[in-house]
Amino acid sequence: MVDLWEPGTYYGQGSVVEFEGQKYKIIQAHTSQGDWTPPVTPALWGRYYGGEQHHEQEHYHESHHEEKPWDQHATQKVEVHEADQQKHWYDLSDERKKQLEVGGGLAAGLALLGAGYYAYHEHEKGEEEKKAQVWGLQNWIRDAQNRTEEFHQREPTAPTTWILTHGKTIPEGAIVGGEEHGRPVFIARAFHEGSLQIGKAGPQYEKGASIGYGHKEILLDTYEILIGDSRAIRWIDYKGKLKPYELDNVKLVEGGREANGVALYIAQAEHDGAVLPGKASEHFDGALIPWGGTEKREDRYRVLAYA
Repeated sequence: MVDLWEPGTYYGQGSVVEFEGQKYKIIQAHTSQGDWTPPVTPALWGRYYGGEQHHEQEHYHESHHEEKPWDQHATQKVEVHEADQQKHWYDLSDERKKQLEVGGGLAAGLALLGAGYYAYHEHEKGEEEKKAQVWGLQNWIRDAQNRTEEFHQREPTAPTTWILTHGKTIPEGAIVGGEEHGRPVFIARAFHEGSLQIGKAGPQYEKGASIGYGHKEILLDTYEILIGDSRAIRWIDYKGKLKPYELDNVKLVEGGREANGVALYIAQAEHDGAVLPGKASEHFDGALIPWGGTEKREDRYRVLAYA
């Protein structure tokens, strides 16, 4: 008999649970939380329909006509080793990549794409580039989950922490990054196109959060939110292109990175009567904030720093 899913329970590899009459099998080991039920966390749980389980090598040696395309796996049947997670997709051996493709090793990332991160199938990318994006996406969600679980199990060791969040649930201690229509706006970030982008979050938004990228506002329901001690941070007025090295005795709060490794810092700017969080960088002429389906550039803004 399969156990019912319960919050506050650690589920390791191989776990199968039942929730609302459906069975789910673990994708990513984690400690469950009340708002992370199996149906709303496709990066953590996959639908399970029973049947025999196969070993990794059995999947690897399946004949070609029995193999599913790499992007048509609903569940993960191959173990993703910790050493693999530390590597970029292009750094994995051809044999290991084949094992992951055949055994559903990219299932978690595909589940997130299916949850609405972006129109994956419409992207004009080569197959290897698509696989690399999916691999990076699921490694981000795994790191975010581990970071969140460690935070809940131990006392905070830093003034700010990023907590994995789903939907419109805002965790206690979330740092207010602005205000829109009289409601607080919080600071969010999420993986997109090989980068970690900064945006906004709040229960008033359609999916819970949004980020800006490529002159577009991208709505999402799985993201990280910044929490911490508001007394340990401060907003600094700034204008134009951000130059962190010119700020004496100031340590900015780094919020993300571009795909090429360029640091992104947490910004806050006024626009159309609202104050919204966004991003600033040495490569932007001002701050960029997600708003109205696009990204808005503001020359005058504030940037978040440690007190």
